[in-house]
Amino acid sequence: MSEQHEFDKDYWERHWHQDHDRSGAMSTSPAHPYLAREVGALAPGSALDAGCGAGAEAISLAAHGWQVTAVDIAPVALARAAERAAESGVSERVRWVEADLTAWAPQTRFDLVTTHYAHPAMPQLAFYDRVAGWVAPGGTLLIVGHLHTSDASEPGHGHAHGHGHGHRPPDEASVTLADITAGLDSTTWEIITAEEHRRTVPGREAPLHDVVVRATRRL
Repeated sequence: MSEQHEFDKDYWERHWHQDHDRSGAMSTSPAHPYLAREVGALAPGSALDAGCGAGAEAISLAAHGWQVTAVDIAPVALARAAERAAESGVSERVRWVEADLTAWAPQTRFDLVTTHYAHPAMPQLAFYDRVAGWVAPGGTLLIVGHLHTSDASEPGHGHAHGHGHGHRPPDEASVTLADITAGLDSTTWEIITAEEHRRTVPGREAPLHDVVVRATRRL
């Protein structure tokens, strides 16, 4: 059974401290494979990584020429992300921002807004609607989230980059594909990718259940 969580700053600080204590699997994980697949053909521009965690996606984008604003509520995660960016030689192309995504708002829109398993202290679909508003006309929205599954016998995946510990994600942090696409009005968005995936990760006994949506904001 999934637990109820309040995804506030205290929760995420504990979460990242625990990851460090367990040898830092999330802090050293590579970027999600969906990122390269979905945005690899796009011309680099400005990007926002909403809920960047330890920075794998932000660093990957920067390495491919994007100018990235990476936002997370947890200072522990951002410190590790900045270290990784320096090690990768992309520090000048990433701006790290410590902020609560339920309250923070950018001063500009972006050519790409992406979020990977981010769970702020607000309803998940409302969060997706919020970050979608930060995409510039002609820009791209990429959402990678926990897929809601009704199979209680399937342990599912955990939090933050899918490196959980054999339990399902909390119900309030998982969504269906239909829920996400229903929130993208066809007069504003062209949906390019709308998929559900079940994948395995080396060293992890339970498969990950993901939902991936990419959409372009109409001009």
